[in-house]
Amino acid sequence: MLYLSENLKKYRILKNLTQEDVAGYLGITPQSVSKWERGESYPDITLLPALANIFETSIDLLVGMDSIRAEATRYNIHKKAVDCQRKGDYASAEKIYREALLIYPKKPGMILGLAGTLALKGSTKEAIELMERGLPISSNEKQKSTMRAALCFLYLKAGYEDKACALASELPHTRESREVIQPLIRQGLNESEMDENIKNILLGDGDGIW
Repeated sequence: MLYLSENLKKYRILKNLTQEDVAGYLGITPQSVSKWERGESYPDITLLPALANIFETSIDLLVGMDSIRAEATRYNIHKKAVDCQRKGDYASAEKIYREALLIYPKKPGMILGLAGTLALKGSTKEAIELMERGLPISSNEKQKSTMRAALCFLYLKAGYEDKACALASELPHTRESREVIQPLIRQGLNESEMDENIKNILLGDGDGIW
C-alpha cells in the first residue's frame, strides 16, 4: 500500500469530496479518513472495493499498482543496461537508455544512466551535459554521490580542472569522497587513468545505484 495514502487524497480531491463525505459513505469517522491520507493507518482491505467505487477508479490504481509496475519496469531497464556495461558492451547499454528516454524523458535515473554509459564509452562532452542536467533533479543521494564523483574525472578529461577541483571539494565523506578524489586530481592523471577511475566509480559498486 505504498501509494495508497497519496492516492486516497488525490482521488478524493478529483471527485470534489471532503473527508467527511468519504467517511459518511463508509460509515466511519472523518478522523479515520484523515489518518489514511496522512499514512498513519490504512483502511481495512475489505473497504478497498467501496473506496474504488466512491472514487470511480480501480483497486489497482487506488493502491498504486501502476506506479509500482512502472518502477519495476525502470529497474529492469537499469539492470539490463548495467549488465551490458559490465560486459563492456557500451553500445547496447546506450541503445537501452536512449530508447528508455523516449518513454521517460524527465526521469533523472534514465538521464544519468545514459550519462554514465557515455562516460564509460568515452563520449565525454555529452556525458558531462547529461550529468549536469540530471544531477539537479535527482533525489537519489547514492546515485548523486556516485555521478558527481565520476563528473570530477570527466571535467578533468575535458580540461576543466578548476571545475573538477571545485566539485571534488564538495563531495561527501563516502566511498567516492573528496579525501580520495582531490589528491588524484592533483596528481595530473593521464587519460587512461582518468578512464579507469570513471569505470571504478560507475561499475565498482556491486549493489548498483538505481
